[in-house]
Amino acid sequence: MNTTKKRSNWGLALASWGPRFFPFADAASDDLPLSRLLRLSLFQISVGMAMVMLVGTLNRVMIVELKVSATLVSFMVALPLLIAPLRALIGFRSDNHRSQLGWRRVPYIWMGSLLQFGGFSIMPFALLVLAGAGQSSQAPAWIGQVGAAGAFLLVGLGMHTVQTAGLALATDLAPPERQPQVVGLMYVMQLLGMIGSALVLGYLLHDYSPGQLIRVVQAVAVMTLVLNVIALWKQEPRSRLRKPGTPIEHSFAQAWQLFCQGPHTLRRLLAVGLGTMAFTMEDVLLEPYGGEILHMSVSSTTLLSATLALGGLFGFAWASRVLGRGADAYRMSTWGGWIGLPAFVAIIAAAPLASPLVFMFGVFLVGLGGGLFAHGTLTATMQLAPPGQIGLAMGAWGAVQATAAGVGMAVGGLVRDAVALVSSPVMAYSAVYAIEIVLLGLTLWAMLPLMRPKAQNPVKPVHQASKSA
Repeated sequence: MNTTKKRSNWGLALASWGPRFFPFADAASDDLPLSRLLRLSLFQISVGMAMVMLVGTLNRVMIVELKVSATLVSFMVALPLLIAPLRALIGFRSDNHRSQLGWRRVPYIWMGSLLQFGGFSIMPFALLVLAGAGQSSQAPAWIGQVGAAGAFLLVGLGMHTVQTAGLALATDLAPPERQPQVVGLMYVMQLLGMIGSALVLGYLLHDYSPGQLIRVVQAVAVMTLVLNVIALWKQEPRSRLRKPGTPIEHSFAQAWQLFCQGPHTLRRLLAVGLGTMAFTMEDVLLEPYGGEILHMSVSSTTLLSATLALGGLFGFAWASRVLGRGADAYRMSTWGGWIGLPAFVAIIAAAPLASPLVFMFGVFLVGLGGGLFAHGTLTATMQLAPPGQIGLAMGAWGAVQATAAGVGMAVGGLVRDAVALVSSPVMAYSAVYAIEIVLLGLTLWAMLPLMRPKAQNPVKPVHQASKSA
């Protein structure tokens, strides 16, 4: 009897420790247990794996091993960004999809998974033809270019479709009071997917050969399909209201107009764009800055991505805990902007101080501020989405965020090269970081009207208010 009682007390104590030491353990609810939530978040791991393949692994393989020109590689890597503005349309279509099975999100996640699978399946062969490897050297150059462009576009379209519909499905399933924790868990899983896949793919391609490239990329294709099928299994409830022939209330243009009539909608999207550019413009410049200006070793600069991701993990954990207690999501995003200001000041100051330690501290703060900002703006988007337009709202946030990130990285590289032509390398990098400080100031200005007064009670989400009415 005493033994049973001790075990019961031990179990209760362990359950109470969960939310304290594991920040996202309290994201679960009675209707959405943690095991089901973790299974659903597997689609974020596949998205993170695809991002690493496109921006990291294949980028390096194409330039170093396959000897493809950096300009052509940059064009190929940027192609998926052309799909980003379509995320709002994808979200709208998933809101209003009609099928015999009564699903609306699942068909889009499945179609996105197939697009990713198809893109990765043909990608290694297209890249080998693009590089003129083996007998493909006799083929016209345009065949490799068209094949590689098609593969990158397929993966990009699939990745954006899966993430937009997947986040909308997570919003559908999560109770309103748990949505901040669910957002944090989803993006932590994406970060873990990026970190883990970067380590595994780097190890597998250490001894490069064309055959090994084909095996690795096609293994990624299979893993993408497996992870997304497991994530989807028995997640979305079916509804007879989604049968074919059921009328759709609004067209996309009407739905977008209705969405834009919400409170400060355009200002909210402007804040997302400015803040995302501010936190991503330096992404491609951190390692060159550490190596060229601070003379850090290759092994030291490889820690920068881990430091940035660690800051992001702390940011998501902190935001999930605070927002779960009813804090204002835009106030949380503002905290991220304020943290970003001293972060970029520290990165700039690292050069005259010749201090890699100050530089690493600044990089950590950039990750922390960026995590707080992204979590806050996405949570606010989920909470303020009009009834029946969750997919459209998530797609609009994703479209602005992804487009701003791509434009920010491109502008950062252009500014660095332009300033380097007329000044020193230190001034070239510092000019980019100074622009990011200005962008953060504009972001804080844009978010001022979005924050509710501190004395005001927590705002009830739009879709929750409609249900209670």
